Amino acid sequence: MALIVQKFGGSSVANAERVMNVAGIVADTYKAGNDVVVVVSAQGDTTDDLIEKAKEINPNAPRREMDMLLAAGEQISISLLAMALIKMGLPAISLLGWQAGFHTNSSYGSARIKSVKADRIKMELDRKNIVIVAGFQGLCKYDDVTTLGRGGSDTSAVAIAAAMHADRCQIFTDVEGVYTADPRKVPNAKKLKEITYDEMLELATLGAQVLNNRSVEMAKKYNVELEVLSSLNRVPGTIVKEVTNMEKMLVRGVTKDTDVARISVIGVPDVPGVAYKLFGKLAAKNINVDIILQSVGRDGTKDITFTVARSNADEALEVINSCNLFGGSNVVCDTSVAKLSVVGAGMETHPGTASTMFEALFDVGVNIQMISTSEIKISVLIDENDADRAVSAVHKAFFPED
Repeated sequence: MALIVQKFGGSSVANAERVMNVAGIVADTYKAGNDVVVVVSAQGDTTDDLIEKAKEINPNAPRREMDMLLAAGEQISISLLAMALIKMGLPAISLLGWQAGFHTNSSYGSARIKSVKADRIKMELDRKNIVIVAGFQGLCKYDDVTTLGRGGSDTSAVAIAAAMHADRCQIFTDVEGVYTADPRKVPNAKKLKEITYDEMLELATLGAQVLNNRSVEMAKKYNVELEVLSSLNRVPGTIVKEVTNMEKMLVRGVTKDTDVARISVIGVPDVPGVAYKLFGKLAAKNINVDIILQSVGRDGTKDITFTVARSNADEALEVINSCNLFGGSNVVCDTSVAKLSVVGAGMETHPGTASTMFEALFDVGVNIQMISTSEIKISVLIDENDADRAVSAVHKAFFPED
């Protein structure tokens, strides 16, 4: 007997037909003699719909009240799935995040899991119940409901798997695994059998929407082996683990991220401490900065350009303009950009990856605005309108069509 944690996203439970399909998958796992814990997201676009309802009432609703509202989406889906399994003659019980033992900090809307006290889950498993847990939510020290942010159900599933030392953690999505590019945009994208935590973390952070990056971080920390697979087609998926059995591929994936804004602070004083003051102020507001480019000083000034999430752009501009650190500096923000990245552990031992990528972009007339590199990834900033054809061109350069 094994303990299996299965997570199903919103598209997998979007309607009654899909809820019954998920119930079938869970039932098969349970009938095979396994203990099963299921983590479920809100149905379809429920979370977006709830956000719109909140805006109709109060566009500036407190984050605490938003968490109370948004947590309702998962409560609906877990109860419906429990009803489906009971209809099939199987024992099932649904639990909200706090009932399942999720304790978080009090950062409403983006809470971090502090601990999972899984006593209730263990008790229900001992009773031979299939346990269905609301993902994305927990309880803070003030006994307030909190939510974990977008993609938080992935993190919930991994946290349960880590706390209970599960034998397997399966993440069911609307694609059949992790691909070398988005198969909906790049027809010849190839499904990977295996991928390392580090490679998957880079892909998730850089725009691949298969897994939430926080869930991959947690899986790596607690050595939880993940399997990404389809809830619609019963085929093998992609294993995410510490070391793969495959020879290191040069590139594992090509991604794009359009949630990017480029901010340039032009003409800042060319003196020590300017960068520290700028990025210290942004960090104090929890604004994450990605690609950074600083020009060579000239005439006593220099330019600093960096990227942030597009959703953080306005707040970043407020921080820069309000701190009065840079005298007569000019601040420019461009939200019409996208980040294109290639990821692969094989880059460490294969020279020429950057030149292959840059040649592919040159061949289709795509201009590079900024470049960032690490041991296993290369990212470039380009015009958003060029993003899709740039992904196709770069993917073709590294994965020639058969």
